[in-house]
Amino acid sequence: MKSSLMSDYFDTRYPCITDLEKKAKSRMPAFAYDYLTEGCMSDECVNRNKKSLAQVQLRGNVLEPFEGVNMETDIFGHTYSAPFGVAPVGLQGLMWPKTPEYLARAAFEKNIPFVLSTVSSASLENIAHISEGKAWFQLYNPSSREVQEDLIARVQSAGYPVLVVTVDVSTFGYRPRDIRNGLAMPPEMSVRNVFQMLSRPQWLIKTALAGKPEMKVLKRYMMHSDKNEQLMEFMNRAVMGPVDHENLKSIRDLWQGPLVIKGILTEEDVKLAVSLGADAVVVSNHGGRQLDAAESPIEPLQRLSKKYHKSIMFFMDSGIQNGVNIASALAAGARLAFMGRAFAFGVSALGERGAYHTINLFYQQLEQVMNQLRCDSAEKMTNHLVK
Repeated sequence: MKSSLMSDYFDTRYPCITDLEKKAKSRMPAFAYDYLTEGCMSDECVNRNKKSLAQVQLRGNVLEPFEGVNMETDIFGHTYSAPFGVAPVGLQGLMWPKTPEYLARAAFEKNIPFVLSTVSSASLENIAHISEGKAWFQLYNPSSREVQEDLIARVQSAGYPVLVVTVDVSTFGYRPRDIRNGLAMPPEMSVRNVFQMLSRPQWLIKTALAGKPEMKVLKRYMMHSDKNEQLMEFMNRAVMGPVDHENLKSIRDLWQGPLVIKGILTEEDVKLAVSLGADAVVVSNHGGRQLDAAESPIEPLQRLSKKYHKSIMFFMDSGIQNGVNIASALAAGARLAFMGRAFAFGVSALGERGAYHTINLFYQQLEQVMNQLRCDSAEKMTNHLVK
């Protein structure tokens, strides 16, 4: 795929993720914005993630010789242009039509990792085609063994190089706004939701042209589902299968490529991941969407990576909003930092151009931080953490 004319796109009106979020909120129905931004119960964990990252301090030796920044990062035999990627986010087409397609294309062109969600509004086969086999796939372990085996076989057949298994969703998070909104796929046609759609005419027109949002990865397994079933009910019944040591062993047996375990915060779980032959773990609390009292990942990341970095690779997500946050995650021991909400804000605010804009925004911010610290490579960021 040739690089598009949008590859270097950057809109100076939106230099921060907060700017993109404000614009996105004005363009998408409230139920879609609520789904994207809400955490579990009272949003305490969502806010704590941001506060914990803001408390990280970095320092550099300003008098050392320095020839500039190289952000290239080698992961699983591939050299990426930067040490950050697009995290899996479900139902992205609900927020803005074709969001996963836009992000997958931009990530491929800009050469950063893109992870497709099991509950994506794009088919895994189409994303594999768009990314020319470079996208990663995130797996929620299906309750049915038959569905699990078929889904993993489809992922392998489509050519995905990396499987990311999410292990921190033993039940669907209790999210009050989603419950009030009656969130479902496609959206419930309540008077309230219809009014919200009509109040966002551009979203409504784009959605009508793109087709109703649905979970295309899982569509073939939903043929007998109750059309009135809310999202939480469907996820708990069919998608949120148990993920313990034995379940992961069966997935490891089925999957021959690099395996990433997502949603780990404890030393015990890191040890189990190593024993399973996992290649990396994502230190994560699911963006604060599962447990309101969960520990923020930046803190355990420092402890775990220091002790186990020779045994397994560490990535991080949850709460990352800017280049300083990315630098903080790298300094704490992550080889990659992943963002989900931020990229969804970018596309919802600016359409397809927003995918490129958000990647370039993070690149510029991180480059500035590394230049200021006089750090010439992402792998050396651990030298700049204030202990």
